[in-house]
Amino acid sequence: MKIIRRILFITIGIVVLVGLIGMLALYYISSRALPDYNKDYAAKGLHAKVHIVRDEFAMPHIYAENEHDLYFATGFVMAQDRLWQMDLLRRVTMGRLSEIFGKDMVKTDHLLRTLRMSKKSKEVIAQSDDALVECLDAFTQGVNAFIEKQGRSLPPEFTVLGYKPEPWQSFHTVNLIGYMAWDLAGSWQNEIALYKLKNHLPDSLWRQLFPEPQKTTIYETQPVSSSAFSLLDGNHALEELGLEIFNGSNNWAVNAHKSKDGHALMANDMHLGFGAPGIWYQIHQVIEGKLNVTGLALPGSPCVINGHNDSIGWGMTNLYVDEMDFFVEKTDVNHPNQYFYIGEWLPMEIVTEKIAVKGGDTIEKINRFTHHGPVISEFKDIENEVISMRWTGNDYSNELRSVYLLNRARNWSDFRQALTTMLAVSQNVVFADAKGNIGLQTASAVPVRNEGIGIQPVPGDTDRFEWKSTVPFDSLPFEFNPPSGYVSSANNRTVSADYPYYIGFWYDNSFRIDRIRQLLNEKPTLDSHDFMQIQNDQTSLFVLSYVPQLLAVLEHENSFNASEQKMFEALKDWNGRMSASMVQPAVFELFFLNFMKEVMADELGEAFYKSFPSGLMRHLFGHFWNHPLSGWIDKTDTPEKESFEQIVILAFKQTVAQLENLLGADTEQWTWGGLHQLTLKHPMGKVKILDQLFHFNKGPVAVGGSFHTVNPMAYAFHQPFDVVHGASQRHIFNMGRLEDSYMVIPTGISGIPKSPYYCNQLNDFLSGTYHHDLFHKSDVESGRKFEMWLSPAENSWK
Repeated sequence: MKIIRRILFITIGIVVLVGLIGMLALYYISSRALPDYNKDYAAKGLHAKVHIVRDEFAMPHIYAENEHDLYFATGFVMAQDRLWQMDLLRRVTMGRLSEIFGKDMVKTDHLLRTLRMSKKSKEVIAQSDDALVECLDAFTQGVNAFIEKQGRSLPPEFTVLGYKPEPWQSFHTVNLIGYMAWDLAGSWQNEIALYKLKNHLPDSLWRQLFPEPQKTTIYETQPVSSSAFSLLDGNHALEELGLEIFNGSNNWAVNAHKSKDGHALMANDMHLGFGAPGIWYQIHQVIEGKLNVTGLALPGSPCVINGHNDSIGWGMTNLYVDEMDFFVEKTDVNHPNQYFYIGEWLPMEIVTEKIAVKGGDTIEKINRFTHHGPVISEFKDIENEVISMRWTGNDYSNELRSVYLLNRARNWSDFRQALTTMLAVSQNVVFADAKGNIGLQTASAVPVRNEGIGIQPVPGDTDRFEWKSTVPFDSLPFEFNPPSGYVSSANNRTVSADYPYYIGFWYDNSFRIDRIRQLLNEKPTLDSHDFMQIQNDQTSLFVLSYVPQLLAVLEHENSFNASEQKMFEALKDWNGRMSASMVQPAVFELFFLNFMKEVMADELGEAFYKSFPSGLMRHLFGHFWNHPLSGWIDKTDTPEKESFEQIVILAFKQTVAQLENLLGADTEQWTWGGLHQLTLKHPMGKVKILDQLFHFNKGPVAVGGSFHTVNPMAYAFHQPFDVVHGASQRHIFNMGRLEDSYMVIPTGISGIPKSPYYCNQLNDFLSGTYHHDLFHKSDVESGRKFEMWLSPAENSWK
């Protein structure tokens, strides 16, 4: 017994020791990259000392004596907080995800390489002026200085995936702008999807899939100076990694006469895929007497993309321009690498891509290019046609120049001049200044086509559908100090039919912009707190438009069970607010999905229905309610001819039955938040054991709202009700009293999961709480929590 007891004690001791070693190793891997924000460093490459103050949220406020040192320090502190995210994003832009994630990313890498982002980035740098190139070089030096200093003390993702970061290069930064442009491309999601359905559906049904024109436009009247209208697995993989950038946005501004304190106010919240770490990095950059700018930067980029300086503020919403056309090329099966164009056979450009895969393999893939652009048929699973893509993102643009100049703009003229090179990242950019002026400017390379409007693939063997130019900047829509006293946009239709150029087709519905304008018009004057209420508003005009029609159908049904009757009564007593604590939003959203499935799934088939673009689904709901006799309404898989009313009642009954299955039999416990929940997901957080060890993900948290509320909390229609898109930040700027400005993001400054500043702003974001935008030096000093100095050194690090 003594021997057995001794063996048992030894065994337990070994297990405990191994466990302790494992815990210590886990702690070391998790925490070794955590920065000491109070530690000073000396680095080769700096010209003078740089003072870096961090506030209670660890946001860096950088004070430098010159531009080189400012951007050097920006690269350094950004890498301190977001190094792995920066590396991941640059790998996306170069199609190098397979090297760290394995063969599942080969198709994604293959697609991304067709976009040739690095080729364009190097061309942009070669054509940029010296000041901008120096900005890029200094930022690059700062990133690499941090990588050198850090050595093996890297964020945990590098250890888990088994690699080290390569040195940063200037073109990596410019690549990020190209990726933003790609992520904005709505045509990629919609046009080929509808093209593939053309041969699957009767023409009468297919034509109904195109959205009807919206009544609400961004620009009410428009002066112009001239006259002249994911069905992809690879792209889905990026969404799974949380690497989408823009999805939608809200922005608005009121002038001095419509604000309570007589100063121009502006608000902006850009909508994108939720994830951890977040896509934005909060930063404040100062060269005293020369530059004072604060706002959001993209990890890997040196300048503030959205924010304000001491003279102007600006914020962006996606334009939804039709920036992409698809050409059906005429080819010969005997000569697959040639295509026919205006009477002659031309050679395609052939590029062999060598894609390195984790584990040592290298896979070769072929990319083909016509003069239109890359052949994308394979990525769209089209086997019998060769389709190429013409995209504005492949043409010259210089968004980095634009944001560099926006950071320094003093007035409306400077603001507009800065935007003249924002061509691929197409935006409606709001403006407000310290003198009380407001404005809104479209910034984009809007294609002018020889013929047609480019919403469906066209023959590629002719020049009939080529792009002959882009709309001149002076002819793009804008407003400056309109009589209404405000400007606003929310991804809705840009201009009315009398505008002489065609801009786009795939706009979001107008319910968000209509609600924003309703709230802006409710009061004669507004202040920052009114803007906060608008940004957090969850009352849905979409609901208020359709629930009365739904009730009108349901009130004639006399066969409801107790739960169905109770939900019917609840809908009658609803003000349209999409609160997490209410049951009515759950009923409406689930009804929405069931109704659309009953109407469309039989005609489309399961595969097409599951991959049908969500944006089109939103538009079609209204189309079917406005056209109850549509041929889509009858179910093809039943012998009877169903009426619109029968489909509505069927979908409602299905909804109540599903709620019982999902939330239990007690209807008193049913809430929207019981279904509709947000988790901030890290790209590696879907591996359960890794999430348990490193706490990559944050959540789930019950949330209200939906895709149709001003405060958007959107879910994927085919994977309800996990929230995947929403406001990526909220900014409110009082340009006459900058101390009355506010901001919040849903994540935090750090990308290191062990950091106390990783997703630490989530609760404030969800509760509608804002943080003061510390801008004046006295306020920054008062809010100082950490302080660091970077100093010049002769030899490497000290």
